[in-house]
Amino acid sequence: MSGAVDDRLARVALGRLAEPGDPRVASLVAELGAVTLHERLLAERDDQGLLTDLAARLEGMDPARDLDRAERLGIRFLIPSDDEWPTQVDDLLSAEPVQQRGGPPLGLWVRGPIRLDQLAGSVAIVGSRSATTYGADVAADLAAVVGRSGVCVVSGAAFGIDQAAHRGALAASGPSVAVLACGVDRAYPPAHKALLDFLADEGAVVSELAPGCSPTRLRFLSRNRLIAALTRGTVVVEAAVRSGALNTANWAGRLNRTLLGVPGPVTSAPSQGVHQLIRSGAATLVTSGEEVLEMVGVAGEHLVEVPRGPDRARDRLTLREQQVLDAVPVTSGAAADSIARTAGLGLIEVGSTLTRLHTRGLVERTASGWRLATLAQG
Repeated sequence: MSGAVDDRLARVALGRLAEPGDPRVASLVAELGAVTLHERLLAERDDQGLLTDLAARLEGMDPARDLDRAERLGIRFLIPSDDEWPTQVDDLLSAEPVQQRGGPPLGLWVRGPIRLDQLAGSVAIVGSRSATTYGADVAADLAAVVGRSGVCVVSGAAFGIDQAAHRGALAASGPSVAVLACGVDRAYPPAHKALLDFLADEGAVVSELAPGCSPTRLRFLSRNRLIAALTRGTVVVEAAVRSGALNTANWAGRLNRTLLGVPGPVTSAPSQGVHQLIRSGAATLVTSGEEVLEMVGVAGEHLVEVPRGPDRARDRLTLREQQVLDAVPVTSGAAADSIARTAGLGLIEVGSTLTRLHTRGLVERTASGWRLATLAQG
């Protein structure tokens, strides 16, 4: 076997050997290539000429069997030479590690029909596992708007904000992808098996860990960098000051991705981390799915109109007309000369202005003089 086949097998073996996101391995693969690194590690001997621990472990691996088993489960293994490879994750090679995690993945295990090379314009929606009702509702609403537009929603399938984001996108018949800290054949958390199975049928479940691997705290940190790297922008809905979602936000910043934050109540602890991101300027404040699309879209797409109150009859008045209208009493009528003195304008000008205001329904004439009409009191 040679070429891409050797590279694929070498990457499967190295992925079994090292923890995901080990920056040392990523650097060596980038420098030497996966096949050469695999061969050199396999040839390592100690002072007595015996295989080192790493070499012994590599020798006992059977990457071809791993690939065969994965194929039977409907799982594919992508490497950088594949057409489906999401090239945006290669940006991880030039980003500084976070908590000793970093570098691009050796490969990606995928279960589901969505192609990963279609995720360049996708949006990550992440946040607290202990989400409030407010946070879950906002995440679902954002994801529904984003998904309805055809943009893929990426998250981590965890409790709280992640779950709400996936369900919001799916409810709007939008595409969604889950990135896991365990093998794609495992349901974690177990309570989300139905959700993950549905994503595997209609979207995609992705991991850099081989099938059968269990989640660990370190692997969640590694997973977060993939969520940020796969997507064009990351939205943090709720995150306390020590939330894992802030790790994803950190990666989004390091990768020069768009970072967005949804504000919560100022007294809400689950939103303190988001508020700090916004306050420091690291994240841009967003309050709707339309605003998210505007921030991550191509220039000129998904433009959001600046919100403004409803138009009122007063808005169309000239400065002089407003000056006269402000001098007209609300209840008891006043004569034109009294209104002119209050407005500081000439009687003739005030008289003609009152006539125009009357035509527009803003003032009315009573036995005692001019007063505001109901239309002008709003």
